[in-house]
Amino acid sequence: MGRGKIDIRRIENSTSRQVTFCKRRNGLLKKTRELSILCDAEVGLIVFSCTGKLYEYSSTSMKSIIERFNRQKEDHHRLMDPASAVKREAASLRQQLQHLQECHRQLMGEELSGLGLNQLKHLENQLQMSLKNVRIKKDQLFRDEIKELQQKGRLIQQENEQLLKKKNLIHKENAELQKVIEARRTKEENATLNPPHAISNGYDILHPISLHQSQPQPQPQHGEPPGEVMILGYSLKLMM
Repeated sequence: MGRGKIDIRRIENSTSRQVTFCKRRNGLLKKTRELSILCDAEVGLIVFSCTGKLYEYSSTSMKSIIERFNRQKEDHHRLMDPASAVKREAASLRQQLQHLQECHRQLMGEELSGLGLNQLKHLENQLQMSLKNVRIKKDQLFRDEIKELQQKGRLIQQENEQLLKKKNLIHKENAELQKVIEARRTKEENATLNPPHAISNGYDILHPISLHQSQPQPQPQHGEPPGEVMILGYSLKLMM
């Protein structure tokens, strides 16, 4: 005799229902295992009995299968409904912003009432580490600024030395020029006191000169030897 057709509906008898569950569960697990082996498929099976007992089978790892299933489901929904994907992304960004704002307020010493001892210790460590990093950065900036100021000081000192050398050179040139001017002045004074065009016939031009009117002399007679010819007028007499 052939097997009769079974109506697919809930079995009212609890004993029969439990026996049918055990048989069909074992058959389903067997078919699942065969499918994964024969077809090289990644298979995951989860079954809860009416009493709430869990039965599962996975060809690899149930956790990785569930994560892959969730990713595939999200990608499928994103492709089917781009607007919903944007909304989910916006909601995720809002959550991240709220978390960052909360962390910022806690770092500022606000809203600490809901934190436990371990959380407060973790927050204290974060603050100490942040303070240490700030001090390290500040010390580095101070060192860099001091180094820059020292370098500028050396450049200014070199410029001062060059200016001092130029100043000494100018003073030296001024002193030489002053000597030349004084020598020229002395020469001019000497030239004024001793003119170059003085009379060199034995007489000193600086001595006083007196003029005397000469008296007329008698003319020589004919036949007399010529004497000294006197010239009427004034005679120049050099006073020694």
